[in-house]
Amino acid sequence: MSEGFHAHVVVRWSDMDAFQHINHARMVTLLEEARIPWLFEDSSPTVTLREGAVVADLHVKYRGQLRHEDSPLDVLMWVDKVRAVDFTINYEVRPHGATSDTAPSVVASTQIAAFDIDTQRLRRLSGPEREFLESWQRV
Repeated sequence: MSEGFHAHVVVRWSDMDAFQHINHARMVTLLEEARIPWLFEDSSPTVTLREGAVVADLHVKYRGQLRHEDSPLDVLMWVDKVRAVDFTINYEVRPHGATSDTAPSVVASTQIAAFDIDTQRLRRLSGPEREFLESWQRV
């Protein structure tokens, strides 16, 4: 069990909208940039998530503004649910330097399904994948 994985994601000027805060669609990209190193680059050789996974569902709630000067964003992620073919990640996004007791500016969740690229079908999570994901569930 874990408190979660922290990623620091740099906000690009192109992530901003006309009102000088992070564009809502770009936030989805920033969430993806936060989870890729955690789930696909840093996972053990026995975990094959990098071989195939698709986003099945996504929810984003904006509770405060984030601006370019809040970069790099602190993105806290943890696994909420692990099921036979999918898992759910929860996110809290805070400005750079904010403490963990600061209310997050963005909360989100992503349901990700294991996917076999060769057959173009969902597949069951393997034992090592389940074990890896369950190790990131919050205490």
